[in-house]
Amino acid sequence: MSNTISRRSFLKSGILAAGTLAAGESAARAAGAPARNQHLATMIDITRCIGCGACVEACREANSPKFPNPQKPFPRMYPDRVKVSDWSDKQDVDDRLTPYNWLFIQSATVEVDGEETELTIPRRCMHCTNPPCVKLCPWGASRQYQNGISRIDTDMCLGGSKCKAVCPWDIPQRQTGDGLYLDLLPSLAGNGIMNKCDRCYDRVAMGEQPACIEACPEEVQTIGPRPEIVAQAHARAREIGGYVYGENENGGTNTLYVSPVPFETLNAAIEKGPGRPHLGPAADRMAEANNLGAALLIAPLAGAATALGRFLKAARKAGSGEHPLSDT
Repeated sequence: MSNTISRRSFLKSGILAAGTLAAGESAARAAGAPARNQHLATMIDITRCIGCGACVEACREANSPKFPNPQKPFPRMYPDRVKVSDWSDKQDVDDRLTPYNWLFIQSATVEVDGEETELTIPRRCMHCTNPPCVKLCPWGASRQYQNGISRIDTDMCLGGSKCKAVCPWDIPQRQTGDGLYLDLLPSLAGNGIMNKCDRCYDRVAMGEQPACIEACPEEVQTIGPRPEIVAQAHARAREIGGYVYGENENGGTNTLYVSPVPFETLNAAIEKGPGRPHLGPAADRMAEANNLGAALLIAPLAGAATALGRFLKAARKAGSGEHPLSDT
C-alpha cells in the first residue's frame, strides 16, 4: 500500500474534525473510517532513511513553543538525591534525546547483503499501546489520547521522572527549573518537568501530519490505523527479507521499525546510553503484577493530584493574564 493511501487512512481517523475538510473530501475519507478510539501508528522504514536530519529540524521548529523555559537560579533540593538536569544552555544538542530535542538520528554500520552499510534510524518516543509512563505517573501528568498518542502535560508535571523509570527505553528527559513544583514545593517536589515526543498531537488534532513525517523527503515514515501499519510493516519486511520491531515490544507500540537486518544486530551496532535508547528486547512492563498493582494503588492519588494540579494550573494562567481554561 502506498504512502499516499496510508496518509488518507490517517486523515480518515475519527480524531479529525469533519468541518475542517471540504465536503467531497470528507465523504471520501469517511468511507471505511476507523473507529474513533482506534490507535494511529507509524512505520519507520530504515532502508529509506538517508540521515538528512530534516525530521529533526522540523520537530524542533514545530514543537519549540512547548520547550521548557527554566527560571534560574534553581531552588536547592532537599534531599539532594534528585540532581539538577539542565539542558537550557545545550539546546543545540541533536545527537540524543533531551528536553529540547525529541527526535534524533542513530546510526549503525552493519553488513547488508554482504556489504558494509551505514543505516540511519530516526528515534523518538515509541508511543506504547499500553504506556507505563501514563499508567504509572503518580501525579496524573501523563495521558494517552484515543488515537494512541501519549503525552506529558508539562503544566501538570513535577519532574519526578517516574515516567522515565518505567519506560523500557528511558525516553522522557527532565529539565530543572520549570513547572508546577516551583509554585508547589520548590525544594521538595520533582525538580522540573519531563519532556518527550508527543507526536505533534496538536497538529494531528487539526488534521495535519506530525512535522517529522511532513518534512521527510524520502517518505521514511508512514502513518495510519495500527492494524494497517502492522500489515504494511510485515509486507515491507517480506519484500526486503527484513524484520519488524515494535509490534510486540512492551506489549506493543504505535511506532514500528522495519530493518533489513535483525534488530539484535542493529542494537549491537548503535551507540546506547543516556538519551540514546536501545533497540533490544522489551518485556511488557504493564503485564508485571507489581506494576499492575501499582497502577491501581496510585489511581486515587493521581486523581486527587490531578484535581489539585488543574486548580493550580488555572491559578497560574489567571495570574499571567492567560485565560484560565485555555489548554494547548
